[in-house]
Amino acid sequence: MSYCCRFITSAALLVSSLCGTLPADESSEFTPLFNGKDLDGWVLVNTPPETWRVQDGMLICSGKPIGEIRTAKMYQNYILELEWRHMRPKGNAGVFVWADDITARGVPFHRSIEVQVLENAYGNSPSHTTHGDIFPIHGAVMTPVNGRGGSRAFPTEERSKASPEWNHYRVECRDGEISLAVNGKVVTRGKECSPRVGYICLESEGGIVHYRNIKIKVLPNSTVERKHVAVANRGFRSIYTGLSLKGLQASDQQQWRVRDWVLSYAGEPSDEKTQRLATDEEFTDFGFLLDVRGSKQAQALTIAPRGGTGTTLRFQGEQDSLDKPGRWSRIEGIVSGNTLTLTVNGRAIVDVVLTGSKKGPLVLVPNGAMEFANLYVRSLGEK
Repeated sequence: MSYCCRFITSAALLVSSLCGTLPADESSEFTPLFNGKDLDGWVLVNTPPETWRVQDGMLICSGKPIGEIRTAKMYQNYILELEWRHMRPKGNAGVFVWADDITARGVPFHRSIEVQVLENAYGNSPSHTTHGDIFPIHGAVMTPVNGRGGSRAFPTEERSKASPEWNHYRVECRDGEISLAVNGKVVTRGKECSPRVGYICLESEGGIVHYRNIKIKVLPNSTVERKHVAVANRGFRSIYTGLSLKGLQASDQQQWRVRDWVLSYAGEPSDEKTQRLATDEEFTDFGFLLDVRGSKQAQALTIAPRGGTGTTLRFQGEQDSLDKPGRWSRIEGIVSGNTLTLTVNGRAIVDVVLTGSKKGPLVLVPNGAMEFANLYVRSLGEK
């Protein structure tokens, strides 16, 4: 077998494996993506169960906190149909396609292609419309059809209906090209998208929005380069609800403030007792991920994976590990045995030898005011 044939076969198998399905026949029927009863087949990414409820066959989103749910499976080529309506004027939401497993650094959204879901009263401008814009976000790329000099594709007609009327979207994703039909007519298109294999997400972004009749028709997969495949499930689950400190213990709750998708620490540098934030849950071997942004007064963040010894990452000085104040850093750690392996913004940090208990909470000790987002944990080996 030639190298070219081996590559094509390998790529096709990769896509089939990630998507959890073999290529479908073009004539295959639509199947429900939402069963009208519960969230079976969907994954809570950075929103808690309280954000979503099912009533009368509808999936109702409260809009709080800002975040998403995603499909359990990845998809490449497909047609997605759904109906949506905002229940308040100026409502904001979206459908993400070809998305990564979790949110991007320093934002509550995925790297993906977004199909905008805006209520008409939000208004139109030279930079956006309320009638079905499509655009890449947070590292994704797309060449718009009917663009205005940027990466956003604009609809050719205004067809969306105001709250509380229902709107119908038909989104076709095929070989890196995407089109949107609003209430029966294709109005928006994009091409040369990357990723072009990934998850489908529904967005919560402040307003109450209803979804119903969500269904998918899977189309035949095709060969795709690995660089165009989104990050597959790594088993992460959120430990911050965005609504409260549920699941977390703060030594001084007056200093820790829940601000939607951001959890902030407002205190000045002081003793560890005032600063400490710990999970209720205890861990042995596990992985974790979090984003942190320091204020100008922030000095350092200490991470103690099992509540004992840990490591300190600084915002200032010759041995800076974290980005400068005002910019988000992504910290990812793996605790295995007595070793903590850390990366910061994709850069490996020296491994830390842990002592003390083999099981305990994940503890964060900020030194100075800072913000946290995208707090996730996972079991090692979990997929």
